[in-house]
Order: sequence, then structure tokens, then C-alpha cells
Amino acid sequence: MDYIFQAIGIGFLLSVMVGPVFFVLLETSITKGVRASLYLDLGVFISDVIYILFAFIFAAQIKGFTNDASNNNFILGIIGGILFVGYGIYTLFSKSKNEITAKSKSTTIKNADSLVLGIKGFMLNFANPAVLFYWIGIIAQGNQITDKDHPGQLIIFVSLVLLTYFAMDVLKILGAKKLRPLVTGALLLALNRLIGIIFTAIGVFLILKQFVDKP
Repeated sequence: MDYIFQAIGIGFLLSVMVGPVFFVLLETSITKGVRASLYLDLGVFISDVIYILFAFIFAAQIKGFTNDASNNNFILGIIGGILFVGYGIYTLFSKSKNEITAKSKSTTIKNADSLVLGIKGFMLNFANPAVLFYWIGIIAQGNQITDKDHPGQLIIFVSLVLLTYFAMDVLKILGAKKLRPLVTGALLLALNRLIGIIFTAIGVFLILKQFVDKP
């Protein structure tokens, strides 16, 4: 049963990591409401599930990474970095204070909007190749602490990590919603600019890291 508590603990630790998705979830909750953030987080959840499937496929080959795999990681890192930089620059320069304030007054989410938010959350998370590697690490950890004669334990372990992570995201969304009456247009503008800077910085870091680490 120890693996269950470890899974919950790992899920909690992942949830308190301050990454780009964290800031986007908070900004979306404040400006568009809880429902919009949940659609965004659902997209993140789905992309995590896909990365977990990839991680299961690659986990058995961790010790046997080849140069071809390294080249694939290089290309994936470059693409992810470019996506982050592009989104960061768009966020920095595309929204005015009035547009943000107007968005904060409207919480009605149409079906088309919910789909766009879900796709946005999916792409933001999927564009980060680091997500795949930490899921590979989590699966490797699960292999160490679960019974190899009962492979279902590993699936339970990974599922609990993901569900804990998602549940904590929901709590963060609800918490941000409580702050909404205190939020001003200037604060929303500053938050939006901060998100743009963070995304751009992470994108540049990912791109540079690929060249530094490339053998």
C-alpha cells in the first residue's frame, strides 16, 4: 500500500510546481471563470494521458536510448521551444488593458469557446517535451516500488499521480476564482505580461538547451 501514498505525494508535488500551465490556469480562472479553466485543464489532462502512453512505450528502452532517439529529442525540444516563444510573444503584444478587462466581465462559455480552451490546454502542455521525461521518471519510480508480478499496481500508481495532480489543479482554479473580486484591470494586464515573459523565457531556454546538450 506504500505505493499509493507515494503516488499521491508525487501528484501533489507536481501540482505545486510553478510552470507555464500554472499561470495560464490562474489567469483563465480570473478572467473567464472556473468553467473555462476546467475546460483548459481538461485539455492538459488529455495531453498528460497521451504522454503517459508514450512514457509506457519508452520506459523499457530508457537504458537503450540511441543517437537516433537523441536526434528526435532534439527536434521535439526545438519545436516545443518555438511554440512557447511564439505563444509568449503573442501574449505579450496582442492584448490591451481594455481587452483583458472586458474579458474579466464575461464568464459565459460557448461550446466553440470550450473546445478552443481544451485545445489550448492540450497544446500548451503537449508542446513541453519535459512532460514526457518526468512521466518516464515517474513510471520508472513506480516500477521500483510496485510488485512486478502485479502490473496493475503500476497502472494504479500512475493513475493516482495523474488524478491527484488534476484534483490539485481544480483546487487552484477554485482558489483563483475567490480572488476575482480583488482583481483590477491593471493587475490582469500585469499577469498577462508575466505569462508572456515566462513563456518566452522557457521557450528560449528549451531551444538553447537542445544545442548545449546535443552530443
